[in-house]
Amino acid sequence: MVERKPAGMGFESWIDRQIREATERGEFDDLEGAGKPIPGEGTPVDENWWLHGYLKREGVSGDALLPPALLLRRDIERIDESVRDANSEAQVRETVGELNRRIVEWLRMPVGPAVPIRPVDADEVVARWRSGRLTATETAIGAVRADSDESSRDRTDAPTRWWHRLWGGRRH
Repeated sequence: MVERKPAGMGFESWIDRQIREATERGEFDDLEGAGKPIPGEGTPVDENWWLHGYLKREGVSGDALLPPALLLRRDIERIDESVRDANSEAQVRETVGELNRRIVEWLRMPVGPAVPIRPVDADEVVARWRSGRLTATETAIGAVRADSDESSRDRTDAPTRWWHRLWGGRRH
C-alpha cells in the first residue's frame, strides 16, 4: 500500500516519485516482456484492437461474431467441403437438410444484414459429391496400380537370395 499524496505536491511529481522509487527497489525488473518492443507499435490503431486481442488470447475464431445471415451464406458456399468426407448419400442429404432447416428458420425471422439466401438443392449437392468421389476413387486406383507395377518390377530386378540359390530358384 502506498502512502497518501502530500497536500502541497502535484499529482505528476507524486506519480513520478512513486515510479522512481519502485524502479530503485527493482519491482519492474522481472516483468514479462521487459526489454522487448511494445507489440503493435508503429501500426495504425484499430478501433477493435481489444476485441481482436481477446479473440486471439482465447483461441476463438471471429465466426461467433458474424450475423446469422453471413454465417448461413458462408455455410452455403462451403457445403461441398462439408460433405466431401461423407460416407453415404444419406449423410450428404442429412447435412444438406440440417443446413436447409437453419436457412428456413432464418427466413421466417430474418435478423441482420439483408443477404440473399435460399435453401440448397440436395440433389445438386449429391451429384457434385458423387462426381468428387468418382474422381477421388479413380485417382486412388491409379496410384495403387502404379505402386503395384513398381513393386512387381522391384521383385524381378531384385538379386536372388541365398536360399533361392540353395533350393533351386524362386517360388511365387
